[in-house]
Amino acid sequence: QVHVVESEGGVVRPGESLRLSCRVTGRIRLLYTMKWERQSPDKGRELVATITPDGITTYGDSVKGRFTISRDDPEKTVYLQMNNLEPEDTGAYTCSGDLLRTTQWGTPARGNFRGQDIQVTVPS
Repeated sequence: QVHVVESEGGVVRPGESLRLSCRVTGRIRLLYTMKWERQSPDKGRELVATITPDGITTYGDSVKGRFTISRDDPEKTVYLQMNNLEPEDTGAYTCSGDLLRTTQWGTPARGNFRGQDIQVTVPS
């Protein structure tokens, strides 16, 4: 079984910072590309950032220069450092990614994970 342990979100004032994390637990062999998305009533679902196993990152235009995605593979964790938060960053943030796990029979199997929504609110 694959489980995800998410960090907490919260209410953050404009200009402040917050770090989100998702730790993937279970019989995980490898984590592949992982990403953060967010959903808000105004903008719908947006791709915030992605990171490949080699550490290559991409960002949505609205967060470039302010957000940083990173990964700690031994800890099976993906992070999203959010700096200089703006009211427009308000939304439900979700981590997800692809992985290689070990089945109950000990064989490898491709799979994926998706965390629960983490609510981040930046009041205007």
